[in-house]
Amino acid sequence: MAVAAGVVALAGCSSSKPAYCTDRTNLENSVKGLTSLTASSGISGLTSQVKTIQSDATALVSSAKGDFPTQTSAITSSVNALKASVTGLASSPSATQIATVTKDAASVVSSVKSFTDASSSKCS
Repeated sequence: MAVAAGVVALAGCSSSKPAYCTDRTNLENSVKGLTSLTASSGISGLTSQVKTIQSDATALVSSAKGDFPTQTSAITSSVNALKASVTGLASSPSATQIATVTKDAASVVSSVKSFTDASSSKCS
């Protein structure tokens, strides 16, 4: 029994990175994809990018919530808010709607950065 515990302890110290490191990179890349959208991308381009972000965020939260509950909860909340504000956009959004999407997108960027900072020692 003690030998098994020692093997498990050593396995935890291996040089391989946790699964959430890849998920983190995927989410960072999909968030960066927001900045490459242009006016010609339209609402459908934005909606598509937000779906990608939501998918990548879900994968990250699933793999990392045990180690980073506060940060993953913030990611979930911010992505849900962004999805809701994008879903509510009209084909010709008002300045208020655009401001809300911008604020919610900034919140996603902030929550992902907080996770990145918190997990940097594990994923470097």
